[in-house]
Amino acid sequence: MNQKSSKPHILIYAHYYHPDVASTGQILKELAEGLRSAFRVTVLCVVPSYRGTVDEAYTKQKYYYEELNGVRIIRVRVPPFDKTSRSSRVKNIVAYFFRAMRATLKVPDVDYVYSISQPPVLGGLLGSFGKTFRHARFIYNIQDFNPEQIIATGYSKSKMILKVLAMLDKHSCKRADKVIIVGRDMVDTLKKRFTKRSGKLSRKMPRYAFINNWIDEKEIYPLPLFHPRVDAFRKANGLDGKYVIMYSGNLGLYYDLENILPMLAKFPKGTKTADGREVVFAFVGDGSIKQQLVQIKEEKQMDNVVFIPYQDKADLIYSLNAADAHWCVSAKGIKGVSVPSKLYGAIATARPILAVLEEGAEARLIVEETKCGLLSTPCDYDAMLANLQSLLDIAGSDTEREMGERGRDYLVKHLTKDVSIAKYTEEILAIPKR
Repeated sequence: MNQKSSKPHILIYAHYYHPDVASTGQILKELAEGLRSAFRVTVLCVVPSYRGTVDEAYTKQKYYYEELNGVRIIRVRVPPFDKTSRSSRVKNIVAYFFRAMRATLKVPDVDYVYSISQPPVLGGLLGSFGKTFRHARFIYNIQDFNPEQIIATGYSKSKMILKVLAMLDKHSCKRADKVIIVGRDMVDTLKKRFTKRSGKLSRKMPRYAFINNWIDEKEIYPLPLFHPRVDAFRKANGLDGKYVIMYSGNLGLYYDLENILPMLAKFPKGTKTADGREVVFAFVGDGSIKQQLVQIKEEKQMDNVVFIPYQDKADLIYSLNAADAHWCVSAKGIKGVSVPSKLYGAIATARPILAVLEEGAEARLIVEETKCGLLSTPCDYDAMLANLQSLLDIAGSDTEREMGERGRDYLVKHLTKDVSIAKYTEEILAIPKR
């Protein structure tokens, strides 16, 4: 038997995967490729559609088979969707769920199934399905706890629906041979699910491991503002010569942006830093509340707020380095539920962080431990604005530069792709055979 066929086979339910720009899709591409040294890897995902549209090339068949960098990919066709329409999104997600189940039955010789918690709840059910029907060991990677995230953001208030969702995702955790979570604060959330009324942990509490998400420090690294590609990005988007405070990522429900943006009107066009640069707030990305944010900007005549589309992964290093500082924000109630992956890309550029995060949250712990930014808590807008003014007061100084460098140094030591993927490999291979 040759070396390739002697490796165990792992099937990864990725939902979104390269070339989609979803943060989990990029992480899973790197994970899938990183696992090749120990596994044969198959990824099951949707056709490229994160932005809501589906290229005509992916509308003819139900399934598409590809290979990329040694990873076999099965893409399932889904309908296009409108991110502002719940029914449209549900239709898209349900199509993926049922077609992914059918595709699972066509994948031979599966030793492990690995699923993330996306789509919410259904991702875990896919992993449980794969375990049962492929007789495989199941790794459940919880990037976001649901329905806890739904409750925190008020996306649904139906007690019956939330109760059913909680029951289903707890079932997926029980079925998992190992649960992998991406934040220290998420350990408490997992334990809470399995704590009896007496206060004792249930025997059904699954095995778990904590492994940080990461950024490839060789792909995202500091570049000066005068770098030709960084300079071109700034000029193309009206940022040339300005002090740019950037939010880069999903413009969705989990970040309180609809309340933070109006506060920025206190720093109108013409506001300058201590070193004389005009301040611009740049929002790079897209999402369900983008139009709401654009409307706020127009109503309040916030001429120093700009919206910039998602950037291709190859260009992300230039857009992130076009900032002088980066936001890392979460809405109240997200602690222990989700970790904003945008933090890793931001600190990779050695820029200071304006953090709006709850006490004890994983991202906040990193900022606190490294002293790479200024901290406030969600809904404390006065503290947020005070930190913003403090940042403008140190713009261009050694204090600002050293703040960013501390974040980069910590990332290189603890949050690299190689470190995290080695942990994944170890944790998966440590699962006892069935």
